[in-house]
Amino acid sequence: MTDRSPELAWKVHAEELLYDSPWIRLSMAGVEAPDGRRFEHHVVRMRPVAVALLVDDEARVLTLWRYRFATDQWGYELVGGLVEDGEEPAQTAAREVTEETGYRVIGEPEHLVSFQPLPGMVDSPVDAFLWRQFEKVGEPTDAEEAARIEWIPVDRMLELVQRGEVLGSGAIIPLLLYLLTRRSG
Repeated sequence: MTDRSPELAWKVHAEELLYDSPWIRLSMAGVEAPDGRRFEHHVVRMRPVAVALLVDDEARVLTLWRYRFATDQWGYELVGGLVEDGEEPAQTAAREVTEETGYRVIGEPEHLVSFQPLPGMVDSPVDAFLWRQFEKVGEPTDAEEAARIEWIPVDRMLELVQRGEVLGSGAIIPLLLYLLTRRSG
C-alpha cells in the first residue's frame, strides 16, 4: 500500500523563475518539508519527451549511435525527442522515427512506460512506445542526430546497457522493461 498522506507531502510556498527557454526552465522553489523545515530548492522543468522502441522481425532494435557533448560520451540511444505543442507523445515518437532514421512506423504503438528520470529536482516526463511494424521511406532529415543508425539484436542490448554503452534513462528504461517483459512471457 502506498502512503499518500497529505501531511507527508512537501509544500511549495513560492517558485521564482530564474531562466526560461523553449527547452528548459530553471526556478528556485521555497519549500517546506514534512518536519516543518523551510528552504530553497532548485527545480529544472523540461518539455515532455517521447521515445520510440522499434523491434523488427529478426528481434533487432533500431538504435542511434551518437555523441552527447554535455556528458562527453558516445553511445547508443533510442529514437526520441521533445513533444511539441499540440502533439501527443505517440505522435512525437512517430515523427522523430521518420526524421531521425528515415523509417515510418505503421499502426498504433504499444505504450511501454511513463516515467520521470530524476524526480528529486527535475520535472521531465518521458513516455516510451513500442512499434513492431514500420517501413523504410527515405533518408533521415535530421542528419545531426546520429553518426550511425544501427539495428542491434535485442539479446545484445542488456550487455550494452551493463557496459555503459546505452546513454540515458530514455533508452535504458524502455529497453530493460522490454527485455524483462519479453522474458517473463
